[in-house]
Amino acid sequence: MLKPSSYAFRNDDTSILTMDSIGWQTINSSAYSFTGDNRPDCGHVIFQYTLSGQGYLDYEQQSIALPKGTAFLVKVPSSHRYFYQNQGEPWEAIWLNLRGDEANRIWDLVIALEGPVIRRESGSPLIQGLWKLLRMVAEGKATDKYQLSIAVYEWMLTLLQSSRELTKDMSPNSSTIIQTAKNFMKEHYAKPLTLDMISQHCEINKHYLCRLFQRSEQTSPLAYLRDRRVEAALALLRTTDLPIQDIGQHCGFDSPSYFGKIFRTYMTMTPKEYRLKQLEFPFDAIYYE
Repeated sequence: MLKPSSYAFRNDDTSILTMDSIGWQTINSSAYSFTGDNRPDCGHVIFQYTLSGQGYLDYEQQSIALPKGTAFLVKVPSSHRYFYQNQGEPWEAIWLNLRGDEANRIWDLVIALEGPVIRRESGSPLIQGLWKLLRMVAEGKATDKYQLSIAVYEWMLTLLQSSRELTKDMSPNSSTIIQTAKNFMKEHYAKPLTLDMISQHCEINKHYLCRLFQRSEQTSPLAYLRDRRVEAALALLRTTDLPIQDIGQHCGFDSPSYFGKIFRTYMTMTPKEYRLKQLEFPFDAIYYE
């Protein structure tokens, strides 16, 4: 059974992402105070999530409370201080320290999106993934630096993905509309779809659909549809002997010349050239999502 504990890893390999330490602890002393620009252990990033109680983070001349459901992200060294003030209830937290250029890069991206303090539910994939990491280490299932690097990189991608999804500021209803439109285009890319047809299927105004798509996907519905058509054409060129003109028609392009023009935009070559260049492009499929 998992219990409060902490684990540290030390090696001299700076070429890969590494876990510095991980732990679960209960803090009940006001002596708990760490500054980011004056500590002997440097060169890592910190993620610390509050399970109960409350801590504080001083960051850029602000004092930010860290109640249950919040986490802070800081880099060491940097100008910050995280600490506990004795208010009766202990501060219970789970934390993860990482080393490596990629950890610093992801921290910069997330802090730029959300700031140094983020909110996540305890049952979210991010926090459940953190418990999974701690359990893996506690049970001795992963102590090799390469295993740990793979595991923590997967967790960092969950962190970045959740941050980007949250900052899209999309309501559940808007997300459902986007997914409905995407599914419709994936299923019917071979047909002569128009923006009106896609928006009618989603039962919304086409201009509103375009705004939602731009906010969520940073592209337009018709550009998304074109990506799916090119993907299908690439697969057919490589895995079938269908004539190139037929492939264009099967993938929703209304003329051979338009198919060739769009294909060259994506691949900088004609469909025929791509079909012949199997050594340079040995792929059965290419995806643009």
